[in-house]
Amino acid sequence: MKNIVVLTGAGISAESGLKTFRDENGLWEGHDIYEVASPQGFEQNPTLVLDFYNQRRRQLLEVKPNAAHLALQQLEEKYNVHTITQNVDDLHERAGSKNVIHLHGELLKARSTANENSVIDWKEDIMLGDLCANQHQLRPHIVWFGEAVPMLPIAAEIVEKADILLIIGTSMQVYPAAGLVDFASRQCQIYFIDPKPAMQSNHQVKVIAEKATIGVPALVEELLSHE
Repeated sequence: MKNIVVLTGAGISAESGLKTFRDENGLWEGHDIYEVASPQGFEQNPTLVLDFYNQRRRQLLEVKPNAAHLALQQLEEKYNVHTITQNVDDLHERAGSKNVIHLHGELLKARSTANENSVIDWKEDIMLGDLCANQHQLRPHIVWFGEAVPMLPIAAEIVEKADILLIIGTSMQVYPAAGLVDFASRQCQIYFIDPKPAMQSNHQVKVIAEKATIGVPALVEELLSHE
């Protein structure tokens, strides 16, 4: 069974109605990114940071997986599929994808400010005074600017073993996640799906200049017909 690795970014979630960081009207509007997405910002104004993510969490609970998420799950019928996402939502899981790695954390989880490994499921607002079992303040389970990306080495190992790599809805401009493509072997077939792709087609890369809900179902149908 061939290995397919899927690398997704904000573009796939945007089509479900989630705001993205890179759009003109994206989530950073009105906020310096370090105010709401850094350890220093949390230390200086934890109420602002918690409210920022509380709003995002509420919005996430109101949206659903789209056609692209659902199509990707179908690949698991005939391929060994791993999904590596830069997104902090759970739309891949809700669509039925089983092997999902979140590089930048998960919005529906919280963790202790004193222990990054103390992670719990959390769908409500996080407020000042919400504590972990050891009585430390909870924070969003999100990788902030300046923090390590603990899942990156595991993701790189998975990409190394890919026979087919699908890159969907990402600018491929944000590191270290963008560097994952460099771990793909020369034999790996790469498909890049994005309305404004940052790559060009060559002998190894096929660019599909479509939004995810159009390009992904069509590609999945093609891949399933070949297998």
